Amino acid sequence: MHFEILRDPVWNNIRVDDLTLSLVDTEVFQRLRYVRQLGWTYLVYPGATHSRFEHALGTHHLSRRTLALLCEAEDAASISENEQAIVRCAALLHDVGHYPFSHALEEIGALHHEAVARPLITEGSVASLLAARLGPDAPGKVFDLIRGHSESALQGLISGSLDLDKIEYLKRDAFMCGVPYGEIDVDRLTNSLVLVDDPETGRLAIGVQEKALSALESLLFAKYQMYRNVYWHHAVRSATAMYKRLVEDALHAGVVDGQSLSRYTDEGLMHRLENARPTPLLAALKERRLYKRAVEWPAAELDVDKVEWIATDRARVAAKENELAKELGLTPGELLLDYPTKTEMLGLDIPVLRRSGRVERLTGEGWIGTINLPSLSEELYKSARWLRVFTAKRASFDPRQIRESLERTA
Repeated sequence: MHFEILRDPVWNNIRVDDLTLSLVDTEVFQRLRYVRQLGWTYLVYPGATHSRFEHALGTHHLSRRTLALLCEAEDAASISENEQAIVRCAALLHDVGHYPFSHALEEIGALHHEAVARPLITEGSVASLLAARLGPDAPGKVFDLIRGHSESALQGLISGSLDLDKIEYLKRDAFMCGVPYGEIDVDRLTNSLVLVDDPETGRLAIGVQEKALSALESLLFAKYQMYRNVYWHHAVRSATAMYKRLVEDALHAGVVDGQSLSRYTDEGLMHRLENARPTPLLAALKERRLYKRAVEWPAAELDVDKVEWIATDRARVAAKENELAKELGLTPGELLLDYPTKTEMLGLDIPVLRRSGRVERLTGEGWIGTINLPSLSEELYKSARWLRVFTAKRASFDPRQIRESLERTA
């Protein structure tokens, strides 16, 4: 098999075969060069200009390396080369459906990027390549792995508690942002992955050896630290809130339509908005005149049930933003609410090969002698997740009245 070597700042040498190179050369995959991995984070961390393209190549690299380790194990001899190739392609293509500036538009109700990816993988040039090289059912198998619905024993490498996507993005994001929070013992984790009989399903599945649990816990903490210090940094969330409102207004004005959003690159969408509907909000975002925090509350101080709508109901959020702006003497779009969508920060559900040889499933309930993840997860959420009101300019108001207004809306 012929290989090319790509140089990468995180993983050094990445080996890619002919099929991978052909997939990389498709228009579907090349678009990822122009979609930033961390959206507007580069306005806060200048080095965070890396793209989904590099991340996808890195995930492919980890899949190749991990599959090689699995195939060295005596009980993994049944993994066919075709199945390995399917997994490597899923690792490479898992992000092809991402919108400009990554996850932000999913927060305003746009289709999830995995749903967007379906036609990109099961139709057109990508599907033709997969079918020609790996069989007519290959496009469907690749997509099933990406959406987490595959019956393959290797599903956990693409979507799960210890999937390679998570390992890659935490490592790369921390490196590119210049922060120490994403330090993960990748070698320990990948060398400890095993194929085991899942006690719940009775089928072969990806598991982890008990000796690697401390490395797994470090991965979960790295994820929390990155959310607290990078992904949910207040200035990053300000820029994200501005961008969401900007695109939302453009959708309502008919400047862009929801079906075409996933075809744009970051700069392509910004140029479209600038040419078709320049606004003060757009100018402020491009010139990094970010809205400032008028008031904020950590989740620990809030009645979650009363404010969760701010993270999930965009129509109500926009209406409330306009209502509050009017009350404070601001124009529509000059006051924005932000409450990050609750993510599975410390989600854990994976078979573990105990030192005794038994296989037991480790879930969020934890074990005696391991971290109590349910209570810890909730505590970490309370410190990382904040409800914020951003404004374009200073306004006089009583924070208690704003909070009461937001809680009444529920």
